[in-house]
Amino acid sequence: MPIQPLGSEKLYRGSALNGLDEECKSTKNLTPLDEIVGQERAQKAVEFAMSIKEKGYNIYAIGRNGLGKRTMVLRYLNRHEPNGNAVPLYDWCYVANFDDTRIPKVLKLPAGTGITFKKEIEKLMTRLVKALPLAFDNEMYYSRAETLKSQLAKKQESALLTLTSKAQTQSVSLSLTPQGEYQLVALNGEEPHTEESFAALSEAEQQRFEQAIDSLEVELRGIVRKLTEWEETYSDKLQKLDEEIALEVIAHVIKALKDKYKHLSEVKQYLSAMQADMLDNLDIFLGESEEQVALAYAALEKKMPRRYQVNVLVNQDDHKFPVVVEESPSYHSIFGYVENATYKGTVFTDFSLIRSGSLHRANGGVLMMDAVKVLERPYVWDGLKRALRAKTLNLSSLEREVTLSGAISLDPEPIPLDVKIILFGDYETYRLLQHYDPEFSELFRVTADFEDEMLRTDESEQQYARFISSIVNDNNMLHCDRKAIARIIEYSSRQADDQNKLSLHSADIANLLRETNYVAKSSNATMIRANHVEQALQNQEMRVSRLKDHVMQSFVNGTTLMSTQGDKVGQINALSVISTSDYQFGAPNRITATTAYGEGQVFDIERSVELGGNIHSKGVMILSAYLASVFGKTAKIPLTTHLTFEQSYGGVDGDSASMAELCAIVSAFSLQPLRQDIAITGSMNQFGEAQPIGGVNEKIEGFYDVCVIQGRATGQGVIIPQSNAHNLMLRKDIVEAVEKGEFNIWAISHVTEALELLTGKPADEQDGENGYSSHSLFGLAQAKLNALRR
Repeated sequence: MPIQPLGSEKLYRGSALNGLDEECKSTKNLTPLDEIVGQERAQKAVEFAMSIKEKGYNIYAIGRNGLGKRTMVLRYLNRHEPNGNAVPLYDWCYVANFDDTRIPKVLKLPAGTGITFKKEIEKLMTRLVKALPLAFDNEMYYSRAETLKSQLAKKQESALLTLTSKAQTQSVSLSLTPQGEYQLVALNGEEPHTEESFAALSEAEQQRFEQAIDSLEVELRGIVRKLTEWEETYSDKLQKLDEEIALEVIAHVIKALKDKYKHLSEVKQYLSAMQADMLDNLDIFLGESEEQVALAYAALEKKMPRRYQVNVLVNQDDHKFPVVVEESPSYHSIFGYVENATYKGTVFTDFSLIRSGSLHRANGGVLMMDAVKVLERPYVWDGLKRALRAKTLNLSSLEREVTLSGAISLDPEPIPLDVKIILFGDYETYRLLQHYDPEFSELFRVTADFEDEMLRTDESEQQYARFISSIVNDNNMLHCDRKAIARIIEYSSRQADDQNKLSLHSADIANLLRETNYVAKSSNATMIRANHVEQALQNQEMRVSRLKDHVMQSFVNGTTLMSTQGDKVGQINALSVISTSDYQFGAPNRITATTAYGEGQVFDIERSVELGGNIHSKGVMILSAYLASVFGKTAKIPLTTHLTFEQSYGGVDGDSASMAELCAIVSAFSLQPLRQDIAITGSMNQFGEAQPIGGVNEKIEGFYDVCVIQGRATGQGVIIPQSNAHNLMLRKDIVEAVEKGEFNIWAISHVTEALELLTGKPADEQDGENGYSSHSLFGLAQAKLNALRR
């Protein structure tokens, strides 16, 4: 029985949308899907990881770009409030540590109260800045201060008067010099002695004066010490008075805050410490030193003294689970940093210049990042592992870690960390991390593996239609009618390269819908129809097909030699796929085989000149093994074969031409011509069985296009492996050509079937004990080989 070509119904699987109600006329009648279609496995992994609070259950989401990994996770987190188990969320603030300014303190406040607390402190400071100067600018304060001052003056006056009187009895005066020093001088009556008058005195008189002055000086020094002590006592009393008055004002103003936050011990302690510090730094409020006040208020917001500001690092919404997506995961953007300020040429920093990172904002929730971006940025991966291991967030200066500089910096108190990290990446990055970082498996114990495709059933088509509806609704597009939905589903099946599967590459579908929506709106349509989808697909093809047009032009002008009619010995049309970054297309290649007397080797010219890849070389070795099993069971094959891809000047890899190569060699052995109007693609094993290959649709379309260029003829077609039949989702024009009998596609399971189609002769027909029959292809080849052996 000759092998029959496939019917047109097997070349394309249309979508009847049997899973949708008859009444459903467009996406307007469909409930949008609030999850990503076909990713149940990945969704269960995310659910599992989110429900476990122990350390290390972070997620690595695997899959190529465009599968909707991030969208699925975000939708899941928004739909299933993971904070339903009442994990408390907090606001985190940094405040001054009045004991050690280099180590700012952390304040943990209930979610949503951080900004309120900051404003309350600002309001408190605004009141104190006005109230404190007023408390010291009234008659009562002046009166009490004056009393203390007069008490000091009286004591000083009394002590000095006593000494003055005693000195006068000894004819010595006590006076104050212009420099502010006390001086004892001997008197000559009412006037001080001059040098001459003092010298005129008797020696005994001079000696008496000197002894008296020495004695009085000893007493004077004692009095001066007392005066200093009394002044210190006065200063202490005055300070105590100031503190008493300030304390009355501060305690009155701060009492309400202390009562409000009495249930939060950390806040209560901070308020008490702040109160004590204000009493020690009253000059900031009273403005006694302009320089000090200016420095104290040197800030972007000059509302209040810097040391009493509250730096709200994280302000959480108490009703919303924090989900942060970090697009640019640098060290500073993740872990935060400390800014510097400049005042009169001096660079300084303090706790109010600490800035939060995405880990701070995601604390208590989820932080999502791209794995490759994390690994690309210096020090980020190590910092992330350190934070996850310690479950704390240390805001250490990156500059201090990576340089030997001893620059002064802050060392803020660490913040407790409770966060789930979700990394998005591909398989290659995942394997590299597993292989080179032993800590990776400990910290990322859950893998969310995203599928590339799903089974195509009536139910999954219905789900896919709802998925299309969700894209339409989310992007405010025109609605798709029933035929447009079916065409998009068929396109998805073509993307999956399988009639029985649908592609889950949601980015492709979203892009197609956007472009289709543009086409529909450009033609003033009110709804997206199937012809708009076709037009969008043609537009896509036109934009990316420059290389294909260039390759096909070489068949038009005859630059690439190709026969699509007639027959030829040792020459066959094989099929290959050429790929660019965003497009792939099929193009036929001529393979030729020549023979010469030799030892039975098959010389792969591509391999010899290092243009053939390892997989191609393996394919040649496999077909050599099959040849040996057919023709060399009892004696060596007395021919050497040279095999090549004609006009191939780039690399050749893959084993999808191994059946074509074998057919060319058998033709050269038997001297039987091969049909040039048939192209073949397919891999084979050592037993000659046809094995599936990739890109079958593009390969068929590529040969069909060359046939159209060179002139169509009845009988043209393509041979493919039977195992590739389910991959067929061919262009409409090829399906129509097959339906009219103008083009054929044969699906085979063994290379001998291909040989029979290409030569019109039975390939391995047996003749009893004599082996292959004399009119079979293998028989003819064997006879020629036996003649050479003789």
